[in-house]
Amino acid sequence: MEVTEFLKQAKSVFWDFDGVIKNSLTVKANAFEQLFLPFGKDVACKVKRHHEENGGMSRYEKLPIYLKWAGQVLSLELIEEIEKNFSKLVKQKVIDAEWVPGVLDYLNNNSSKQNFFIVTATPQQEIEDILSALKITHFFKDVIGSPTRKSKAIKQLLLRNQITPTQSIMIGDSIVDYNAAVENEVPFILRKTDINKNLQSELNCLMIRNFR
Repeated sequence: MEVTEFLKQAKSVFWDFDGVIKNSLTVKANAFEQLFLPFGKDVACKVKRHHEENGGMSRYEKLPIYLKWAGQVLSLELIEEIEKNFSKLVKQKVIDAEWVPGVLDYLNNNSSKQNFFIVTATPQQEIEDILSALKITHFFKDVIGSPTRKSKAIKQLLLRNQITPTQSIMIGDSIVDYNAAVENEVPFILRKTDINKNLQSELNCLMIRNFR
């Protein structure tokens, strides 16, 4: 059975956003690099590499790490300032990023047959703004962004909507997505990207390149 056919059999689908619905991974990697260039090229490159290797991890978890690398004294005010600057850099670029091939057609054709949910590390208000700008909010029964961790978000959605885990699927592109699905006993599909090639060789799960 093809992966898309297996996907269609699920009653509920938990979608990651960056790298699964929009090809926006490079946008965010470049934004992190740009944000930390004032602290030196070495720091900026280290930040970009870490971000790419830790997809699915919230920026609220990443920023304290990066600021320490930059030699900054951590404070809530500094983290909030950097986060706001990052959001300004990326939001419109994520909106403008290319769709993952076939995903918009899949959402259009199957949102009335399956229950769709967004589970993302993007901050709650930011993902709501992005979905609204893209005019795709109506496809999703619920949307949960950070600071809620993905494993907790899936657990909440399973309970809230009385979903049987084995009758649902999580589609993601990172080890965080995979672990969140496994923790909740939800079958997982890895969306293959150029960034997660190592993960493709490590995981034993269904994989998909696009939704055509």
